[in-house]
Amino acid sequence: MLETKEPALEDAHAEPRTALIFGGTSEIALAIANKLSVGRLRQVVVAVRDPNSARVAEARAELEGAGLTVHVVEFDAVRHDQHEAVVAKAVEAVGDLDLVMVAHGQLGDQGSLVNDPVGAAALVDVNFAGAVSASLAAAAQLRSQGHGRMLMISSVAAVRPRASNYLYGSTKAGLDAFGRGLSDDLEGTGVRVSVLRPGFVRTRMTEGMEEQPFSADPDEVAEAAVVGLLRGRRVIWAPAPLQGVFGVLSVMPGPIWRKISKR
Repeated sequence: MLETKEPALEDAHAEPRTALIFGGTSEIALAIANKLSVGRLRQVVVAVRDPNSARVAEARAELEGAGLTVHVVEFDAVRHDQHEAVVAKAVEAVGDLDLVMVAHGQLGDQGSLVNDPVGAAALVDVNFAGAVSASLAAAAQLRSQGHGRMLMISSVAAVRPRASNYLYGSTKAGLDAFGRGLSDDLEGTGVRVSVLRPGFVRTRMTEGMEEQPFSADPDEVAEAAVVGLLRGRRVIWAPAPLQGVFGVLSVMPGPIWRKISKR
């Protein structure tokens, strides 16, 4: 008698059962996983730089508290030669990957990085080059499966970087363009890619910073992300009004933009 397998992602009302998170301690990614646990999500692989850190233990406990089975694998964004192996370990742990979230990244201190070319290049390597490498490794796996989704966590800073954070913004602009191009490249393969563009999110990374208009908590961003994923949106704004706001800002005359973007 043949063994009966559970249906693939597209046969399960578009809800993933398994997920891999690059940057598994991301508060946004964890909030998304928590929301998906209400549906069919059952197993999560968190790919992190230090599997033994206290933050990883907290993330694991949070996900397990939501009823998820959690697997931890080591992942260093700048070790591009190891990213295929990270994906292979995730597949070994949970089988087919229904969802891959690219959630790792650093904000960086632009005030010091503008005078530190090596440090600035390191930020680019983590936020952009490392994301490209990890995403391509995951995309190859999803393509071979014939199904799956990828969620790339970009930022509204990718649309028109401000003078006060253009180093970070440029890394997100690169990631944003890469994600949209990858989405087009994978058209027709059964794999779908979404780019998430949150605004200012209240997380550890932004703690102590002045909040911006339309600031949101990770749960609010996660709600928009899950709705967008399940509806197959290629670009997801969180919160939604930011799409209109940045539609205006993207065409704002240079002199006006330069004045307000230094805030």
